[in-house]
Amino acid sequence: MSSERTEVQVRPGVESDLDYLTDIYNHYVRETPITFDTAAFSPEERRPWLLSHPEDGPYRLMVATDGALQANSQRILGYATSSPYRVKPAYSTSVEVTVYLAPEAGGRGIGTLLYKALFEALADEDVHRAYAGIAQPNEASTRLHERFGFRYIGTHREVGRKFGRYWDVAWYEKDL
Repeated sequence: MSSERTEVQVRPGVESDLDYLTDIYNHYVRETPITFDTAAFSPEERRPWLLSHPEDGPYRLMVATDGALQANSQRILGYATSSPYRVKPAYSTSVEVTVYLAPEAGGRGIGTLLYKALFEALADEDVHRAYAGIAQPNEASTRLHERFGFRYIGTHREVGRKFGRYWDVAWYEKDL
């Protein structure tokens, strides 16, 4: 396991990552209640999302890659983002954060590496709080957020309907 971890690199996301990032996200759209999107996206449909996460500022996209080159590219293992919490100006110092891993990349500490890099990138930004909504149940995500100092603040009960049932979302916050 440690040899896998040493080969993982984290860097800002770039436009050439878009196809891989879309594939990872679409897995969660199609297979899980972790996102409440219900229809898969094309890379072109996801382009505005990617472009809304520049290399600087409070809205970041960090990508974890396998250090080994495969066909002149690195395999993307997952990503973490900070995005606007809400659109109204008074919310501008709050961000919503999330992590998505490639299905085969779980349990290797990649989420931890991604959040570490994301929070380091945000350290010099004018950001006061980070929020995370976790569709329930999701023990792995809950553990990851608690490890980074997030505290539980409440649950929206049956707030989303997907796969023919309603899902709760637990909300967590972290001081930055």
